[in-house]
Amino acid sequence: MLMTAFGGVMWLIFTAMLAMAVVAFVMAALFREDAYRAADKQNKGFWLIILGVAVAVNLFVPMLFLQLAGLVATIVFFVDVRPALQQVSGGRGRGWGRRRGGSSSDGPYGPYNGGR
Repeated sequence: MLMTAFGGVMWLIFTAMLAMAVVAFVMAALFREDAYRAADKQNKGFWLIILGVAVAVNLFVPMLFLQLAGLVATIVFFVDVRPALQQVSGGRGRGWGRRRGGSSSDGPYGPYNGGR
């Protein structure tokens, strides 16, 4: 009974690690390449490879050491890289929450009034 509960908890932990790695990979893919350079972080390809390997390890290689290394890379992306990229890109990555209120007729300098 105890081993069954332990197995269930471990399955939840491994699933959470996989989900975090997938989310980090998608976020890394959505930021522009020049944002990485402007934030003085490694390039986009580096992070896509690292996080892609973390996803692959979580899916196909049941070795705890490699999964923990992927978790560390995922945490570094979330804690260090993503906030720097958000600051450089003026908020969020491509397409996330660009519109914070206003109407559909708002232009870049305020509401569009149709030439009145």
